[in-house]
This record gives sequence, C-alpha cells and structure tokens, in this order.
Amino acid sequence: METPIRTDVVQTTDASTPVSWASIAAGAVVAAASSLGLLALGVGLGLSSISPWAGSGVSASTFKNATGIYLVLVAVMSSAIGGYLAARLRTRWIGVNTNEVFFRDTAHGLITWAFATVLSASVLAAAATHIVGGVASGAGAAAGQAAQSVDPSRVFFDRLFRTDAIAPPASPASANDARADARRLWASSFSAGADLVPADRTYLARVVASQTGMSQADAERRVNDVIVEAKSAADTARKAAAKLAFWLTASLLFGAFASTLAAVEGGQLRDGTWQDRRLVPRPWY
Repeated sequence: METPIRTDVVQTTDASTPVSWASIAAGAVVAAASSLGLLALGVGLGLSSISPWAGSGVSASTFKNATGIYLVLVAVMSSAIGGYLAARLRTRWIGVNTNEVFFRDTAHGLITWAFATVLSASVLAAAATHIVGGVASGAGAAAGQAAQSVDPSRVFFDRLFRTDAIAPPASPASANDARADARRLWASSFSAGADLVPADRTYLARVVASQTGMSQADAERRVNDVIVEAKSAADTARKAAAKLAFWLTASLLFGAFASTLAAVEGGQLRDGTWQDRRLVPRPWY
C-alpha cells in the first residue's frame, strides 16, 4: 500500500541550510509572550493567596516554594510551545538522514529556548518589571506604603535610639548628629562584611546612652542585640536570594529540556503522514 503524499507542508531538498531562523524567531516570540501571560497569571494567583491579616493566607515559606515551582512550570509550558512551533513551522527536508533530522529538530528547540530567554530578559524586561512592580505596590499598600520609601536599615537605628523617657535627654539637633554618626560607623563597617571594631562599638554604645538616658552597660547590650538582628536580617535576605537563584536556574534547565523535547515531537508530526484524517508521526529511527 502506497504511503499518501503530504501536501500540507513545505518541502525542500536544500540540506545546506540546517537552521530555519524564521521558524525559530516565531517560536521564540510565542514563547516569550506565553511567559509574560503566565507571569501575569502567577501575580494574580500570588496576590490572591496572601493576606496582611494574621492567620489568613499561606505562610511565607509556602509562598516562596510555590513561587519557585510556578517559575519552573512557566518555563516548561512556554518553552514547550515555542519549541513545538519552531519544529512544525520549519521546512521539511528530503533525502536527509533521520538521525540528522532528529538532531536538527533538537537544535531548533534549544535555539528557540535561548532566543526566547534573551528576548524575555531584554525586550520584555520592562513589561515584566511593571507586573512585578504591581505586586510590590499592592503588598506595600497592605503593609503601609510609607515603609517602601524608607531605607530598611533605618529600623535598626530606630531601635538603637529608642527611649521610654517622656522627654528625650538630648536636643533634636544633637539626636540627628548622633544618628548620622552612627550611620557612618554602620555603613563603613558592614558594607565590607566586617563587624564593628571594639572601639567603635564602645563609642556607639556611649552615643546611645547619651541619647536615651540608658546606662553604659544597657547601651552596650542594646548595640549588641541590634547588630545581631541586622546580621540575621542580612543572612535571611542572602538565603532568599540564593534560593531564588537556584529556582531560576532550575526553570532555565527545565525550559531548555522542554523546548527540545517539544521540538522533537513537532518534527515527528511535521514529517508524518496522514492516514484517514489521522496524523501518523514519523518513526523515531
């Protein structure tokens, strides 16, 4: 029985052009647009799952893990769509070894993923930033938008110079000078990842004592406690950034794999045959 000749695909005998940039560009654009749409959906789901009220919404750890998993899913789905389209839209070669066709389909999927990744990171960066910025502004509105314009490190200086006295023992000008002096010491020591030297730590405790009316021993204890809190906050931020980097790496790897696998499937169907309105894929060998 003769195999029906397909007339729904473009065929070429020019095997010297193994890369079809037109199909790669088309698949990359679709993949990038799909990523943006899925990112917007994820923002909506994320805002729906959190709440400023205690005991309501998902926990912080659950939210972070769910965000990482969703990034991987977005990469897999968008990359699979782009790789599949790049393979299906590519012209069909005649007289090329099946193993070579398999390799070229895989390469088309990988190049499509790389093109879509670069496109998403450059051209669509502004749109993605706008979407993520909407999340930040929404979260800030729930927690107080004034806090977003404040330097996060200022909370530690507020804790240093907090006093329970009704009337502060120092004038406002003196208090501002003390805060500025403490900020300079803080920035010069912690910017390089170092700790306050004993002399600076003692001096800072003396300044805190003069501004709050505390004893020198209590001021030194407060300085030590605030330094520990600052380091703990910095360490938490470091771990969160490292975890996000690992999730992004995983999403890129899974996206590349999904794009190549979908491209192979698209190539199988592109070179298959129609039998009674049923598409039979090309054999793998």
